[in-house]
Amino acid sequence: MDFGLAVEDEDFRFEAREWLSAHVGGAQDRRTWERTLGKAGWIGLGWGEGGYGNRTATLTQQVAWAEEYARSGAPARSGHIGEKLLAPTLLAHGTHEQKTRFLPPVAGGEELWCQGYSEPGAGSDLAGIRTKAERASDGTYRVSGQKIWTSLAHEADWCFVLARTDPDSRRHHGLSFLLVPMDQPGRVEVRPIRQMTGTSDFNEVFFDGAHARAEHVVGGAGAGWKVAMSLLGFERGVSTLAQQVGFAQELARIVRAAVESDAVRDPVVRERLVRQWAELRVMRWNALRTLGSPGDPGAPSAAKLLWGGWHQRLGELALLVRGAAGSVGPVEWSPSAPYELDEAQHLFLFSRADTIYGGSDQVQRTIIAERVLGLPREPKGVV
Repeated sequence: MDFGLAVEDEDFRFEAREWLSAHVGGAQDRRTWERTLGKAGWIGLGWGEGGYGNRTATLTQQVAWAEEYARSGAPARSGHIGEKLLAPTLLAHGTHEQKTRFLPPVAGGEELWCQGYSEPGAGSDLAGIRTKAERASDGTYRVSGQKIWTSLAHEADWCFVLARTDPDSRRHHGLSFLLVPMDQPGRVEVRPIRQMTGTSDFNEVFFDGAHARAEHVVGGAGAGWKVAMSLLGFERGVSTLAQQVGFAQELARIVRAAVESDAVRDPVVRERLVRQWAELRVMRWNALRTLGSPGDPGAPSAAKLLWGGWHQRLGELALLVRGAAGSVGPVEWSPSAPYELDEAQHLFLFSRADTIYGGSDQVQRTIIAERVLGLPREPKGVV
């Protein structure tokens, strides 16, 4: 790391590295891997002294774990939505009963979560959601509507859903944050979305009267917008430094490819390689600078603008290094069979979405303009 660590932090990093070295590489599916992490106490390091089944760790130790995890080649996490998004939200807004019910299974890797925010007509404009949650005679809620771009919905046990509980409300008023079980045949349907990469990481989710218990409304009925915005603030932080480790590994592979193919002889390629390296260092120092300074309304938006554009340009550079071969797919191809992409092609195609998902660049610039620079608010259309 690039800042001073106490001896106990270095010991923590060594322990993390040794544990990952001993456990990464086994034939485990992703759900089993989550349980392995949970059993060893590696889930929920930043939750504090809550007694919910997790070990505690300082901020620098959390960074050390995230970086070692990224370097180890460990599987992509399927439990990160529960750990990094739901758990901090419950710790900030949940009741004691909600924390006791939901945090231990997340810490143990036993229950997986997905996020029910975006809709076909309410992506960047989240306040325009139409999913409804009506109170039934037995006191429960009946959730009806459609969510889209729902990561890992096909694996999740639960979904936290932003829905309109006041039918007469508009925009960000009258919304509630509900915890909805996914195992409701006939009431919850998941449809994978096929991407340009040939994979299906995202899903459409249809709710048709799905049940949600009244005691599983986080923050109380009508407080959904406040809770939802709080959750979005947890999307960035320690994880950005681990993300940058992955970025550095991708850049290193592109540099090797440029050297091996002699593309590095091209002065344009050399300039772009150096620029990507320099910008990645800037991103790291910016992340370290803001890591211990919560409450800056512009920091998450600025970070998203930085890494989204950077990673998209990295995908373009990967194909530039490949040259004409980068535009060629497999020799044998049929419409019924999934096509194979090489690493550079996958990076290029997947990174096209980096400036859209998680809050588009336009939305991030609006947030900075209005909340940081104090510029006049953007006019909203009438709904």
